[in-house]
Amino acid sequence: MISKIIKSITLSVAGLLLASASFAQVRLPQGYYWKQLPNGLQVVVIENSKVPLATIEIAVKNGSFTEDSVYNGLSHLFEHMFFKANKDYPTQAQFLKRTQELGAIWNGTTGDERVNYFFTFDTDSLKQGLKFLNAAIRFPIYRVEDMKKERVVVDGEFQRAESSPGFQLDFEVRKRLWTDQFTRKNPIGIHDIINTATPEKMMVIKNKYYFPNNSLLTICGDVKHDEAFALAEKVFGDWESSGSDPIAKYPIPPFKPLTQSNYFIKESTIAQTPFMDFAWQGPAYGTDSASTIAADVFSTIVGLNSSKLHQALIDKGLASDISFNYQTSRYVGPIEIFVVPNPNKVKECYDELIHQLSIMNDPDYYTDAQLADAKGILLRNDRYAKEKPSSLPSQVSYAWASTSLNYYTDNTDDYQKVTRADIKKYLGTYLVGKPYVAGMIISPDMNKTINAASFFVAK
Repeated sequence: MISKIIKSITLSVAGLLLASASFAQVRLPQGYYWKQLPNGLQVVVIENSKVPLATIEIAVKNGSFTEDSVYNGLSHLFEHMFFKANKDYPTQAQFLKRTQELGAIWNGTTGDERVNYFFTFDTDSLKQGLKFLNAAIRFPIYRVEDMKKERVVVDGEFQRAESSPGFQLDFEVRKRLWTDQFTRKNPIGIHDIINTATPEKMMVIKNKYYFPNNSLLTICGDVKHDEAFALAEKVFGDWESSGSDPIAKYPIPPFKPLTQSNYFIKESTIAQTPFMDFAWQGPAYGTDSASTIAADVFSTIVGLNSSKLHQALIDKGLASDISFNYQTSRYVGPIEIFVVPNPNKVKECYDELIHQLSIMNDPDYYTDAQLADAKGILLRNDRYAKEKPSSLPSQVSYAWASTSLNYYTDNTDDYQKVTRADIKKYLGTYLVGKPYVAGMIISPDMNKTINAASFFVAK
């Protein structure tokens, strides 16, 4: 954290300026500007005049990664309560009326490593919008009656998710993948914790993590960076720093590595179609940033219609769908393969998938052309994702929380530099021959027919 006595420093696209040991070389794309206020609040301004709108977002390094079993799900509830009441708008009715006056479109999200809140409105509402955001982030009011109503809403989201067999399977897989640290990878929470939440618990979260030196303010749209920075400092400049890094003060316990593969079968009447889910503990940005890049490239390769995985499972009728993903994370990202097998060929699908896993690190598993195609897809996806100005703050803050601003800036170029050796290292370190969790969800009637336990076991 930069000391309060150090002057704020603005970085434009052209410069690599020294702000502090923590921000020695902040690199940003063209049209992006960075500044850290004396209280530690980082501010990114993105000049984008495609439409006469502005999007403002405040992001906080909070989420399930900060939650033990006593608080699991409360960062998500905190997000919902953000839109209820605060010092300037002491009832939700007044809060909502003000969003209408500003013409704002708004929402928030809670993930493993970040919570963010964002508003989009006409550019001429920027000053008032920042004041509105400031009141909500700094001066919330938690009324018991409001919390009782919102607990039902949040728990209702959880219950709706549980009506999906895919969610049920993924939930059980993650329990086994993260073991005693499961809550730190479970943003949706635990029913009992959500339903017994109190204003006092909300204040514990606020008093731990909701400080400027643990937050990022992003202003994007038809704005000028100098004016936007001046407004940000005027509105948020008196927000008092916590004095120390909250994540260092409340350290995240390490995730225990898997020592052996873990299989389970879950019978459920809602699983009219069986699903299979396989998960590994993948790379963490904090310890192996290079492998997070290689992971994305490889996931894109196996997602090609021409990939060996697709041809072996989809083209041959063993599965109707398969996805292969890695989630970029600062604290150990999961690698996951989700398969919808042909109900008449579940065993054959499983056997072929295990075979594919055993050969993924072979030199001929993919071609040079497929590697080039994957890099091209990642480049196009990046450009497409950046077409909509209102989505840029969320992209920036995800990288800021789970990787770094430099990672965000360099990401697309780094994809193009990935070599076969990089992918081989990633696969050999985290996937091929490594312990994993495998789960299947299947209806009781279908399981009587195929007897999944006779083949869906560790080999």
